[in-house]
Order: sequence, then structure tokens, then C-alpha cells
Amino acid sequence: MSSPAIHIYSLPALQDYETIWRAMQAYTAARDQHSADQIWLLQHPPVYTLGRNGKQEHILNPGQIPVVNIDRGGQVTYHGPGQLVAYLMLDIKRRRLGVREVVTAMEQAIISLLADYDIKAIARSNAPGVYVDGAKIAALGLRIKQGRSYHGLSLNLDMDLAPFQHINPCGYEGMAVTRLADLNDQWQWPQLEQQLGLQLCKQLGSSDCTMVGKLPGALIDE
Repeated sequence: MSSPAIHIYSLPALQDYETIWRAMQAYTAARDQHSADQIWLLQHPPVYTLGRNGKQEHILNPGQIPVVNIDRGGQVTYHGPGQLVAYLMLDIKRRRLGVREVVTAMEQAIISLLADYDIKAIARSNAPGVYVDGAKIAALGLRIKQGRSYHGLSLNLDMDLAPFQHINPCGYEGMAVTRLADLNDQWQWPQLEQQLGLQLCKQLGSSDCTMVGKLPGALIDE
């Protein structure tokens, strides 16, 4: 039997980080047992985010890029234009999933997506995320509240990687990062975005996925 439906939303332009974060919190707080699970696909302007147990020492030299202290797990990471972000608003209790299972689903969705572009990627048990030849191409971080998730993953597509040099990515000194554009040039953003959304649905066990569009209820002012 398939898991409940997932609605996938693609948000246009660059979305302010804090606005999206507060919208995720609001949706999670307001939802009930009938609320749809959602995946939001988007990009952010340049921003560093530091998890709730993150250490300031991993932010080496942020310069003019803002740092936002947030409520997901993990250490510091960078978001910016050219990076595809997927936020997962899931009722994991309803789906009968544990946190580790959701993390594995995210990792496997990215690994399967990259395999479609002839890129061999792996996950690491000691450092959540997805790696290609030892370099990190995707970061993960979740918050679970009352059995419901928010936050999610970020996948480096054609972004400027230089800002990663000013942090210890995910708390690891000297960690190499990479991006899809340096590994394969035969891809297009809209198609890849849709592929990621559908891969996430597949790995989460849901065959009922709908690419919707604009978020309902004016959660995000556009």
C-alpha cells in the first residue's frame, strides 16, 4: 500500500531564507492529521545557516554573507543561487518512518538522480550527505517536531563554491565540495528539479505525487 500523497511546489526566483524558514515552521505548527505532506523546491540568496547545536568556530570568515542561527540539526552550511534546495514537510509518524529512514531516503534520492547523469555518488554513515569522489555535493539537515519534519537538503548544481572556503562545511575542516556543473553539462534545471521531487517521493514510498506550483494559503508573499 502506497504512503499518503505528497504535493511538490516549485518556488520561483530567489527566496529569502528566513521567510521560508518561518513559513515551514508555521505550516508544521498549523497542520493536523489531514494536512498534505509537501516538498518545496527553491533557491536562496547567499546565506550561511548554523544548526541548533552548531559551533560558531566553524564559521571562519563570513564576510558580507549573513549568518542565520536556525533550528535544524547539524553544523554550518552555505546556500546560494545555483543550489537546489528541497524542504520536506512530512508527517513521519503517519508515514511510519524514523528519522534515519527519512535521511536515507533523501540520500538515496540524490544518489539515484545523479546516477541518471552517469555520476557515481555515495552516502557516508559517519557524515550525512552525498559525496562524489570524496567531495560533498549535497548536504542534509532536518528538524522533527511532534512527529513532523521540516528543513531538508541542498544539492549543488551550478553555484559559486567559493563561500564554502570560509566555513568548515557541516563542521568538517577542509572538506571538499563539488557541483553538478563540473561533473556533467547535459542537464537542465526544470527537468532536474522535477526529477529530484519525484525521486524523493519514490524513496519515501509514495506513488501519489503532484507537481503543484504556487504555495496555497499565501504562506509565502511573492
